[in-house]
Amino acid sequence: MPDSNAPLVGIVMGSDSDWPKIRSVAAALEEFGVAYETRVMSAHRTPEVVRQYATTAAARGLKVIIAAAGGAAHLAGVVASHTTLPVVGIPVPTDVQGGLDSLLSTVQMPGDVPVATVGVGTGGARNAGLLAVEILALADGRLQEKLSEFKQKLTEKVAAKDAALQAKLGGEGM
Repeated sequence: MPDSNAPLVGIVMGSDSDWPKIRSVAAALEEFGVAYETRVMSAHRTPEVVRQYATTAAARGLKVIIAAAGGAAHLAGVVASHTTLPVVGIPVPTDVQGGLDSLLSTVQMPGDVPVATVGVGTGGARNAGLLAVEILALADGRLQEKLSEFKQKLTEKVAAKDAALQAKLGGEGM
């Protein structure tokens, strides 16, 4: 019987300084009860570590890998080149136009090496976690149910904000 606490998602980042910028990916996974592991490795400084991690990920039970990197941001692409698992790239914000360099490096993958890329910043990191949950939910009815509840709560939250705004405006916006 599989270990229910075994990680299903691998989160890798190019530097430990990336963690504060992408911590919301872990929070999203925790919200849905998805176990994950977290590692620091560099596509440029430790390419053999990246290769070893990616080539053994599926055998170790991982189902999705999330790779975060800034600047040249090649980590997600290198991981994707060594695995058949889905890879989600998080472009980490940098001083270059808020992370535009990271975004372009992550999203501009050559044909045949897919990397799903989310936005720069904490919203993007959270979306990476949610995308991993959606991928896992394809084969997990419990996660499908949790996602449906999550989406319903989002709908209710927006409706409540609209009602509050309408009450505040008192009809003047009509």
